[in-house]
Amino acid sequence: MDKLRAIQYFIAAAEEGSLTGAARRLEVSVPAVQKLLGSLERELGVLLFDRSVQGVKLTTSGDAYLDCCRPLLSDLDAAETALARSAVRPSGTLVVAAHPQLAHHLLLPALPEFHRRYPDIQVDFRTVHRISDADAAAADVLLLHGWPEAGQDLIHRKLGMARTLIVAAPEYWASHGVPRHPDELTKHICLLMRNPPGIVLDLWEFERDRDKVSVPVNGWLISNAREVVLDAVIGGEGIGRFSELTIRAQMHSGRLVPVLLDWEVQGGPPLNLLYKASARRTPRARLFIDFTIALLRQHEAAGETVAHHPSTDRPAWHRRGYGRASSALRRGA
Repeated sequence: MDKLRAIQYFIAAAEEGSLTGAARRLEVSVPAVQKLLGSLERELGVLLFDRSVQGVKLTTSGDAYLDCCRPLLSDLDAAETALARSAVRPSGTLVVAAHPQLAHHLLLPALPEFHRRYPDIQVDFRTVHRISDADAAAADVLLLHGWPEAGQDLIHRKLGMARTLIVAAPEYWASHGVPRHPDELTKHICLLMRNPPGIVLDLWEFERDRDKVSVPVNGWLISNAREVVLDAVIGGEGIGRFSELTIRAQMHSGRLVPVLLDWEVQGGPPLNLLYKASARRTPRARLFIDFTIALLRQHEAAGETVAHHPSTDRPAWHRRGYGRASSALRRGA
């Protein structure tokens, strides 16, 4: 028995006062109404109507059942209406998580435009470093650097690699000279980052045409805080390696000057878009996914993302968990 349809027939018969009126209202036959109401009464174990040639009249049990059924159908109609409206005008809360660098330099500047397009969507934005972070588990959509181990319940799209540049302050280049080949970096002060797994990124890799060069570099400062390294580089204390997306303002102002632009810097972490498998069926999540992909394509068109020959493979130094990336050279990895 179709319980929902039976309840709809019951309410129609009660409101019309006859099975004929219910059948006319529902555009079905009278026998169809009789059959389904009879099945409903047998399942409930009570008579819902007293029947006569004048029509039908609710019994005491039927009257009580009607009071219970009307709110249920009303709530169902409201839910269906809300779903229909959300398909036309998406609404609700969307939880988005992103790596802090991608958040501040890519997504957050674009969020006002997303809000203007979809004003009824509330974005709950969180910053995370790894997919194992607590806030990452709650996210509908994630944008991460690196090589996340995505679970089976997540769709994982690799979006290429952010363009990486070797930069320093004009004062540093004036005092120490500008390198013409990556090998010359061994003679310079290179300020280093330590990534979230704790690996010191002291192996800078380059590619030009078919030439590949891996340069172990060193300097007086290592930090897991990008801002610490960036401030020191801007202050003229050494050379840094940064994603172009994150240093556009400093380059435009002339505080940072890139070098070795005829070489492509390798080894930067790829960009990853991850989302729950069910997200594509949710209008607000689907819209944000498409918005993010279009945003990245805009930066790619501007030459700020995706190297000419990007590799999204996990580097040997990261895969094996060396304390310093340069250890991969010494151990022949």
